[in-house]
Amino acid sequence: MLRMNESISPFRSGFVAVMGRPNVGKSTLINALLGQKVAAVTPRPQTTRKRQMGILTLEKPGRMAQIVFVDTPGLHRPRHKLGELMNQEAVQTLEESDVILFVADASQPPNEEDHLLFELLSRLKRQASVLLALNKLDAVSTELFETHSAAFQQGAPTASAIPISARRGDHLPDLLEAILERLPEGPPFFPNDQLTDLYEREIAADLIREAALILLRDEVPHGIAVRIDQYTERGEEGVFIEATLFVERETHKPIIIGKEGQMLKKIGIAARQEIEKMSGRKVYLQLKVKLRKNWRDDEKTLKSFGY
Repeated sequence: MLRMNESISPFRSGFVAVMGRPNVGKSTLINALLGQKVAAVTPRPQTTRKRQMGILTLEKPGRMAQIVFVDTPGLHRPRHKLGELMNQEAVQTLEESDVILFVADASQPPNEEDHLLFELLSRLKRQASVLLALNKLDAVSTELFETHSAAFQQGAPTASAIPISARRGDHLPDLLEAILERLPEGPPFFPNDQLTDLYEREIAADLIREAALILLRDEVPHGIAVRIDQYTERGEEGVFIEATLFVERETHKPIIIGKEGQMLKKIGIAARQEIEKMSGRKVYLQLKVKLRKNWRDDEKTLKSFGY
């Protein structure tokens, strides 16, 4: 029973758009806040291609809330139709969210793409509350970090700034508390045990592409798309997955396959291990490689790949 001076905290829920230029640590931050990997993470920019939700439900006394993080593709100057679609999806997410979480790499000064984001924020029709997460506190000296942070705060003057390290976990509780304060009151949107809006097969495709991004050369990865051709449950034996990696150029096929198939095997092993961590069961993974010329500029192909 509640005592006379106690009250029930209202439940809060809302959507938090996570924005930033490519490779600033958006997916790393979402995974850290959720305490589980739901978004692909690599050192390469534009790892995230589609809007993905990460759902955090808190059910502790005084902290009853559901935060729906929406991991957006990194906003950038597009060079093909895929890039245009990624930008459109990111902007739509910002317009629809309750809170905007602007993740900045404060180990460096703002670059051209950061300034594009400053302009975008100022042009948004719906003025949501903006938090500026100054990331990579662990990657540079305190003096440089403070100098770069000041430049980001000048570019986004209406945002409340919090220095963090998504990788190491510095000040993430402070960031989480700031998000909770800005959420509207309301019921949850999803069941309390749901972590993402994607199905396991969609996350598996992302994890296969993540493995390829990490292991392959610079000129190949962004020309890769992954399609799950078969995802069959085998009860206690686990799950069987068959997937195709599509490339834009014939010369990329031997790079992905490698000598005597060794590179494709490495990609398969790395992806299988991550999928098993995600799903908590045994995974049998079979990969193949096909050519689909200029697929990033082909609207029909982009649609078939889910973009």
